[in-house]
Amino acid sequence: MRTIFFILLLTCCIAKAETFAVESDKGQSALYPYVDFVEDRDHKLTFDAVTALPENGWTHNKAEIFNKGYSESIWWLRVHLRNPSDGKLNRFLEISYPVLDYIDAYIVSSGTLLQQYKLGDKFSFDKRPIEHRHFVLPLEWKSQETITVYLAVRSSSSIQVPLTLWEQHDFYNVDQTRTLIHGVYYGIMFVMIMYNLFVYLAVGDRNYLYYVMFVLCMPLFLASLNGFAFQYLWPNFTEWNDQSIIVALAGVVLFGSIFTYRFLELHKMHRLYRWIAVGLNLGALIIIGLSFYLSYSIMIHILIPFAALACIYAFSSGSMCWMQGGLSARYYTVAWTSLLAGGVILALNKFDVIPKNTFTEYATQIGSALEVILLSFALAERINQERRMRFNAQQDALTTERELRQAREEALAIQKQATESLEQRVKDRTHELEKLNQKLEELSATDQLTGLKNRRYLDNTLAEEFARCARYGHTLSVLLMDIDHFKRFNDTYGHLIGDECLKDVAHSVRKGLRWPSDRAARYGGEEFCVILPETEMEGALTVAERIRRNVELMNFMVKDQRVPVTVSVGLAVIKPQPHQKPELVLEYADSALYLSKEAGRNKVTVHKQN
Repeated sequence: MRTIFFILLLTCCIAKAETFAVESDKGQSALYPYVDFVEDRDHKLTFDAVTALPENGWTHNKAEIFNKGYSESIWWLRVHLRNPSDGKLNRFLEISYPVLDYIDAYIVSSGTLLQQYKLGDKFSFDKRPIEHRHFVLPLEWKSQETITVYLAVRSSSSIQVPLTLWEQHDFYNVDQTRTLIHGVYYGIMFVMIMYNLFVYLAVGDRNYLYYVMFVLCMPLFLASLNGFAFQYLWPNFTEWNDQSIIVALAGVVLFGSIFTYRFLELHKMHRLYRWIAVGLNLGALIIIGLSFYLSYSIMIHILIPFAALACIYAFSSGSMCWMQGGLSARYYTVAWTSLLAGGVILALNKFDVIPKNTFTEYATQIGSALEVILLSFALAERINQERRMRFNAQQDALTTERELRQAREEALAIQKQATESLEQRVKDRTHELEKLNQKLEELSATDQLTGLKNRRYLDNTLAEEFARCARYGHTLSVLLMDIDHFKRFNDTYGHLIGDECLKDVAHSVRKGLRWPSDRAARYGGEEFCVILPETEMEGALTVAERIRRNVELMNFMVKDQRVPVTVSVGLAVIKPQPHQKPELVLEYADSALYLSKEAGRNKVTVHKQN
């Protein structure tokens, strides 16, 4: 009975050590189901000791992201990665939490240490194998090879190790989108800073200055937390990198508290609010000073509850003023509600109360962006309210025509100044919208499945090239190709496999092009089209045959078996005439494509004009 129990226990332990099979056609894979870990509380385990641990010495990760909150232990992580294919594979392993202090990475294959990396924000940025704000490891497998990645993680910040395996091309594509989101956020904050700074210089109201300092500290805090500041601002100042998070967040509390006290005129309310404001200001200054002497782990445990208290103070103050009336207080309260929500989500995430995901990662950016925009409205309303009160007082005090004329001139000057500021703001916003529209236009012209241009882009480009070649008497060549028996392929293997086939064929088409002027697009369904401007018959045939050959040689695997894929190609070569329509060359290419199919498929046929 003991033997049977021991065998069952050993089986369970072995089952924990799952191996991830790297798929050659999968862009990204979360590795949390395949992670095992060991906690080293005494910092005594070495790499050799860790690799010698039995399977029952490891604990299997059951959470979606490995997250242990604030811990002084060294956490050893292990993940097995196997290349089941017959070819060589290259991938990126991303650790998407940029404030970890020390990460020792070991790449092992068949008991042999292949590569060792020392990562973390305690090392200068140029020491990283891949220049990125996250920690990215390049991995390489031989055919049928299994490698094991060991990570030793130690940090004064929250221990979070989100692991993702990326195909390199997909990593850069997704990273562009993530960077764009952050760029929009920092762009909004920059616009708010510059606009309100100019308003301060124009009207001299110190509320705008404190607001500018508050808005400046907020993106600086998030940039330090997300790794952008370390990458672009201080890549060699490792000690300051952790300290900047404390200083920036304390600055948010300091200037936010001063702004709240002055903007809401809390000196007119109960003196308790005055003493709380003084306490918050002194506390923030003390935290900034202590951050130069105490460790990050101590300061962050003090600062996060302190910042939460400051948010509650600001929210309660705004609520009290709202109940007493005033549109600016309403804007203010709603603004701090959004920031408070984002800050609470961030704090709960760092203390491992809620999981790390897309929403919790961007909650603070969303909340702070809404907050600064609404506070800007509150400031504008406050200025307008004061302007109205001042104007009414002047109207009551003015008794002569000269004084009335002077008041009108002052009002006109203020209005002109406000109009100029508004026009500049509209101009800046318009410029930002133009950039975003340009990006959206590029996305709208791209086929999301294959990455090639779509039919709308093809029609526009063909019309332009057709007209240009007709104007200058140049030759225009068009390839129209169709995947052979694709309907039967879909019926046999399913639409998901069919989509992967379309992606691989699109990649083969892209590889067959010569110059940037060659345009490839998805014509529709399983059809693709290539426009070759100023290309004669010989050059067009070379491109067509190369694409056909690329597709024929594709190593397309379905259930570990190679499935042959071929295309039939129709080629049309003409010198467009001004009276002709662009659709003519497509009709010629389609006729040639039909002949290729009639001739047995997997062929290139040239349309012969009568």
